[in-house]
Amino acid sequence: MEGFPPVRGPGVLARFLGHWHGSTRFAAGPWGPERTVEADVTYRPVAGGVAVVQSYRHVELDGTHFEGHGVFTLDPDHRNVFWYYVDNVSPAPGAPARCTWHDGALRVERHGSAGSTRHTLSVDGDELTHVTELRTGARKAADEEPGVADGTGSAYVPFMTSRFQRS
Repeated sequence: MEGFPPVRGPGVLARFLGHWHGSTRFAAGPWGPERTVEADVTYRPVAGGVAVVQSYRHVELDGTHFEGHGVFTLDPDHRNVFWYYVDNVSPAPGAPARCTWHDGALRVERHGSAGSTRHTLSVDGDELTHVTELRTGARKAADEEPGVADGTGSAYVPFMTSRFQRS
């Protein structure tokens, strides 16, 4: 598979390892107004280095918090990465999602009855970016953007953008 980093333990995930501090910007939506919160994420190797655990946390201005935890592991048969992720807001997925690489960024799509999320994670030097986009199950009107009203729902729309510095 062209462009796929070599599979060596969590080697393809090594660029994510460590503690990161920064902020998450939420777009306005049913979940609330546009806002930015401080956030932390940590990636650490586990299980003798065959997996990487991701731990994310932010606190809202009202004192409530959000936390999510993921486990990344390699699928050497298909030369890509699995991600199983749970958080304190969403129902737990039934199975891990398969990640793919796009121009050096790790991308994963998760699909459910309410729609889909697409996560894109990338590291550039000491900056980690995690963009989460949503696509609802609602169909677009026929007079909207051609190709979008294909029965798969709306186009992906940015929901959360997190930017972190290695700390």
